[in-house]
Amino acid sequence: MGLEENVAGLLCYVLGWISGLVFILIEKENKFVRYHAMQSIIVFGSITVIQIILSIFSVIPFLGFIFSVLSWIVSIIAIILWIVLMVKAFQGQMYKLPWAGNMAEKYAK
Repeated sequence: MGLEENVAGLLCYVLGWISGLVFILIEKENKFVRYHAMQSIIVFGSITVIQIILSIFSVIPFLGFIFSVLSWIVSIIAIILWIVLMVKAFQGQMYKLPWAGNMAEKYAK
């Protein structure tokens, strides 16, 4: 693509699953970039689905507060993951999250 692989790896995470999708469609050769793109899709796609579900349940009377708090916690975790994954990719590391990393390795080929 004309980018350093560590910069491309970082960019896979910048817009969450959207930038991961762009890079997985564009990059056909570089395994490092494809891995980070796929991990971004898996991690941030899952977080997006969880947030949608939590927001739907947050309108339930009485229980809605619990789901709102859970949504807030998921958001904090997402921000921490976002920063960590971008830094690790920029450092050139194939940082592997426990469940998403294995799936990313499998599907990034």
